[in-house]
Amino acid sequence: MNHAQLTALGRALRVVGEHGEELNAETSDARLHEIKADLRRALDLLEESVTTAAPATRCPEHPQGPVDESAPDLCLLCETRRRAARRSELDGAYARPRTPAAPATAPSRYGVREDRPQPQQRWLPELWNGREWQLCGTPRRDRREAELFIAAQRRAPRAAMAHRLVHEFTDYEVVRVWGTPVRVDIEPLGNI
Repeated sequence: MNHAQLTALGRALRVVGEHGEELNAETSDARLHEIKADLRRALDLLEESVTTAAPATRCPEHPQGPVDESAPDLCLLCETRRRAARRSELDGAYARPRTPAAPATAPSRYGVREDRPQPQQRWLPELWNGREWQLCGTPRRDRREAELFIAAQRRAPRAAMAHRLVHEFTDYEVVRVWGTPVRVDIEPLGNI
């Protein structure tokens, strides 16, 4: 919303507010039509000012994300992350020693480490785009499946000059590289 829109909308809403203060049982029909016109004007200004869709969730991280009615913030993505964290705690896969936690001095908007899900093992297929490595497919849970995906990518008609497979767990480790990545200048004639 730009400044002119903000000013016009504020003025229209103040006019509508003044109508509300003057409204009583003896208000004439002509005055009600005037109020109706002012309300329409304010709604039209508001419609012009709003540029994005209404948020589907109450999640500040994913306002337009998929909706999960059972989640407190209606966000399916965050609720999936929380469920995975709870499931790993129940399975005992990432057991932590139970020590009494010191009270936090102030709440953090990002949460505490125990609220975040534990890292999971993934295999990331990447390709060399001429300047840097970029993800070229969905991260996989199975190494063989990721290698088969890269093999299919290399057989494609417009294959990249190099591909690599990165193992992600708590850190990243390059497992295998296909081809040779060569840095390509995107400007013709070397920017001369």
